Parts: sequence; structure tokens; C-alpha cells
Amino acid sequence: MPLSFFVPAETGDADAWSPTDAACSLWSDDHLHGVAVSGFLARAAEAEVAGRGRDDLRAARWTVDLFRPARRRVTRARVHVVRESARLCLVDVELVQDTDDGEEVAARASGLFLKQGEPATGVVWEPGGAPEPPPLDLAPPTDRPRLPLFRSEGVGWHDSFAEHQNSGRKTTWQVGVPVVPGERPSGFVAAASVADVASMVTNWGDRGIEQINTDITLTLARAPEGVEIGLEAADRVSADGIAVGTATVFDRAGRLGSAVVTSVANAERAVDLTGGDPADDPRMQRGV
Repeated sequence: MPLSFFVPAETGDADAWSPTDAACSLWSDDHLHGVAVSGFLARAAEAEVAGRGRDDLRAARWTVDLFRPARRRVTRARVHVVRESARLCLVDVELVQDTDDGEEVAARASGLFLKQGEPATGVVWEPGGAPEPPPLDLAPPTDRPRLPLFRSEGVGWHDSFAEHQNSGRKTTWQVGVPVVPGERPSGFVAAASVADVASMVTNWGDRGIEQINTDITLTLARAPEGVEIGLEAADRVSADGIAVGTATVFDRAGRLGSAVVTSVANAERAVDLTGGDPADDPRMQRGV
């Protein structure tokens, strides 16, 4: 079966989905990682906007609250349009999972879709340059999922996780994994999924990943070109077990926007990536 985060649930309900092995977190085999959760919710939000015939709008901001562990249960998306106008559409989405007692909301997201138009004419400062993708001989253009590549200070691009467990600044290059089988993710859905890996590039240190993120905020000035997405650590602030990490989001054409994650210390259950071959674990297809 083609790689995807969810497959149709055996319930007869077309809106019900079951998580696959590729959706499982490294923290627990029964928990879903934020990449799958964010991608699932982003797909539902984008479908709602498209269903309203609003092809003049583009995703500009995406925020996900990961307030409860999403588990390997039948999963649905519940969508609510908060506001639609000529220039925007604000959409809220909940990730709802079946439980023995009914249902439970495990995560929620808010997407802001803005109308495209002519750019402003004034000159405003922007930083020059952009993070560099890996060389083409190492990462030829593709839309097929593959192992993520990483770069850290003093270490070149490759997929050896063990080599990157250090205190250096991290960059990653990832290909968006389909949320459901047979459906290529849009650039927005790919970016919304990969944005969760901002926690990895900003919290991965010499003792592994000792923080677990509680949210994701993605901002996009333009749509990605394809489903290959890069993240480079841009900033990190930490105090008393709470950390805020910011990553630059980019593709082969340059910078797209930023991803910000807030995380709490989880050092007693740190994820050590120095052992094993990532190719043996389907969850490594998209990082952590």
C-alpha cells in the first residue's frame, strides 16, 4: 500500500480515517506525531475553502494546538468557518477521535486564507539570501516521500541521524507525505505537515530531543513550489523547561515564511537518535 498517514476506516463512514504506522510518534507507538495531525487538519481546512469556490485565496497562517495526545483511533475532522469575506476566510478545524464513551477532541487548528493581489509598491527591509537546499545530486527534485535529510554545523547533508545529534544549528529537507492514499498533498498541506519538524530542528541537541512541542504556527508569504520543504533553525529561547523555537521555511525557490513551536521539557523520555537505521522505521519518513 502506498505510504500515507491515514487510510479509510472500516466504519462505512467516508469521513472516518484510521492512522497508519507512518503516523505514529517516536514518543509512543499509540500516539500520533504532529506532522500527521497538522497535515490531516490542513487537508480538511483547504478542502472547505476550495469547496466554497474561493480559488482567489491562499493559506497565509496556520496554527495548531496539540493539547491532547492523538491516538491510533478512528479520526475525523470537524470544520467551522468563523468568517468569510471578500479578502479572507478564517477556518477552525478540530481533530475528533472515537473513544469508548463517544468522541474526544485531541487537537484543533485555525487557518487564515487571504486574497491574492498586487504587491505594495514601497521598499521595506527584508533579510538577504535564503537557506540552501541540499545539492541536486543528493536530493534530486521529487514528490515521492523519502527519508529526510539533515544538516548541522560541521556536518554535511545526509540522512544519518546519529551524526546530527550535536549542539549545532540544524537544517532539514523533507518531502511531504500524503495524508491519505492516492492523493498528492498540496504545497500548503505539505508545508503544514512539515512545519511540526520545526520542533526537531530547534530542540534536537547533543542528548537527543528533550522537548515535546504543544503547538505549531506556520506563516506563508507564498505557496510552496511542489512538496519539498526545508526548515532551518532561526532562533531559540528557553527558560524553566519551556522553549520557543523559530525556523525559516524555504523551498528550492527561496524563503516561504516561518514556523514557530512552543515546547515543554520531556527529558526523562528523551528521544535518542544515535542508534538504529532510520530506514528501518516508517516514522522516520518524516522526522519526529
